[in-house]
Amino acid sequence: MKLGARIVKTGIAIVLALFISNLLHAPSPVMAGIAAIFAIQPTIYRSYQSIRDQVQGNLIGALTAIVFVLLLGNHIVVIGLAAIIVITLNLRFKLENTIGLSLVTLVSIMESPGDQFLEFAAIRFGTIMLGVFSAFVVNLVFLPPRYENKLYYRISGATDDIIRWIRLTSRNASDHNLLKNEIERLHDTKVKMDLLYTMYREERRYFKRDEAVKARKLVIYRQMISTARRALETLIRLHRYENEYRLLPETYQTAIQEQLDCLITQHEQTMLKYIGKVRPESALEHPVPCLDKKEIIHLFISRQNEYEDEGEDDNHLYHTMQIFSSILAYGEYVEHLEMLVTSFLSYHQEDNEVQIEEQTED
Repeated sequence: MKLGARIVKTGIAIVLALFISNLLHAPSPVMAGIAAIFAIQPTIYRSYQSIRDQVQGNLIGALTAIVFVLLLGNHIVVIGLAAIIVITLNLRFKLENTIGLSLVTLVSIMESPGDQFLEFAAIRFGTIMLGVFSAFVVNLVFLPPRYENKLYYRISGATDDIIRWIRLTSRNASDHNLLKNEIERLHDTKVKMDLLYTMYREERRYFKRDEAVKARKLVIYRQMISTARRALETLIRLHRYENEYRLLPETYQTAIQEQLDCLITQHEQTMLKYIGKVRPESALEHPVPCLDKKEIIHLFISRQNEYEDEGEDDNHLYHTMQIFSSILAYGEYVEHLEMLVTSFLSYHQEDNEVQIEEQTED
């Protein structure tokens, strides 16, 4: 099992919170450790958001606890009522993510009121906030995330899988049930790609020049994801209408296969070109050139005319059109991605540095 950066950071944050609490002789250092667990975040930006929200949420919990204890005491029913109020206030101020720690603050303050209750409440609140700040420091200093690396390889891995299945399916060599399961898995991968894209977008740069470069990269990664989605949609169409595809005359199957081979080769080379594994000026090396839009449309119209002459079922023609339209759309996305990558690597070369580390074997 691989230990992720967030797991390690959580452990470090707990140690730091407990260490500082003991150093300051806080009465309940464990509260700082608990707060650190709640406050650790995957990105620096989210950590900043978390500390801002946690301060507000814990203030709500602490103030509610003080008011209820001073007015109604600390009976278990009163604590439950106070918890309802805290949850309601957090929801009202859109602090849903802080509800858990706010309730911890509430209960920890209301549990044992004494003669010096206000001092006790202030110390308990300070101890919890110490844990929150410890988590923020760990997020800021230790193991800064490299989401760009993860994002690229997530997109690249999904793209490779989709391309592999397109090659097999266009040659009538794929297993229907296996491909169905693979498509379901690839749908889950789309969600993970979007999550990593959000994480990468939230990463902050310290220099204005870096922000400009990142903005260009975000456009490219967004297009990479969109192109992978479009490739998946093409695979889904081939899978859904595999019977119609197999019933096409051999000349049409060959034309579709060659067009897909051309597009997926172009897609692969563009992905590799972005990380410097293919020369930016290199031309697409493929024995059969890609058909342009007019040629694909003409190919479909030719098949349509044959259908009309043969009196075939209209549904068959409609499903065949779905395959052709998907290939057309996929080609446009690949073309746009190649244009973006080529432009990125051709202009602002002194700024547009791509730092994608080699993926290591686990």
